[in-house]
Amino acid sequence: MDRISETLGRFGGVYLLPLILAALAFVLIGAPSSWATLTVAGLAMGMMVFLMASGLSLIFGLMDVLNFGHSAFVSFGAFVAASVLAALSGWLGADNVLLNIAALSLAIIAAMSFGLAAGWFFETVIIRPVYHDHLRQILITMGALIVSEQIILAVWGGTPITVLRPQFLEGAWIIGDVSIEIYRIFAFGLGLAAFIGLYLVLNRTRLGLLVRAGVENREMVEALGFRIDRLFIGVFMVGSALAAVGGAMWAGYETLITPALGGEMMIVVFIVVIIGGLGSIEGTLLGALLVGLTANYVGFLAPKLALASNMILMTAILLWRPNGLRPAVK
Repeated sequence: MDRISETLGRFGGVYLLPLILAALAFVLIGAPSSWATLTVAGLAMGMMVFLMASGLSLIFGLMDVLNFGHSAFVSFGAFVAASVLAALSGWLGADNVLLNIAALSLAIIAAMSFGLAAGWFFETVIIRPVYHDHLRQILITMGALIVSEQIILAVWGGTPITVLRPQFLEGAWIIGDVSIEIYRIFAFGLGLAAFIGLYLVLNRTRLGLLVRAGVENREMVEALGFRIDRLFIGVFMVGSALAAVGGAMWAGYETLITPALGGEMMIVVFIVVIIGGLGSIEGTLLGALLVGLTANYVGFLAPKLALASNMILMTAILLWRPNGLRPAVK
């Protein structure tokens, strides 16, 4: 293992893992067109999972909160966005690209706004009384997830809901023998923009410096006159909003959603955070890309192993690097 780490370190470290995985899949698949389609699908899936997991990484890694109710924001984001898109179905089907973009933007803004408000309520009412008590955090957030699923059932019902897509995101680009869905390209671009924004805020701004300093030594930062509690509320709200946006994008990706969406995504989100390392945005992105690519490659090569591919990947990574690929905190 040490030799593998040293060799990878010379050529880019763990950041080479998605490239190594893609190269190995290229050899095993054999057909370049199929490999390209699966790779694009895996990257798009990874970016959408990153949107969901990045918020949990901030909350779990920086604030030391085991929020098992995080996936509730994913579900609510998906259903809120689906409702807005359904209300604006006339704009979605129009030949006017500006109307398509306006409808999609309003849906994403609605999901984000709901995530911000719900995150504030969740942190203030549910999480704040159980800070530094992991057992109670697990119990109360799992209970909140169950209640959230019941609220979705009461409001939207138990029947699967079809999610409409904007006209300009329908179809695919044909490049030679390769078919690339336009929606997947859009999802990849949105996830990449979110990563760049988070990275710059956390590493290039005074706000990010205060967040990282508050994690390392909260008492010292408070002694300097900064309100760390307000700062952490903001982090929780942003993390919840990112999960809601990720849910909205996943709804368009699946085109059919049920109230069980959050529970289904919870395991994948936690796997990504654990693989990447706690509190690390770069690690979360790396873990999400590996999970997305692995799921698509294994689903094509060995369909019977597709459901277990994420667990196998996590086990292999943790045996090699027990703290994850790029942990910010331990």
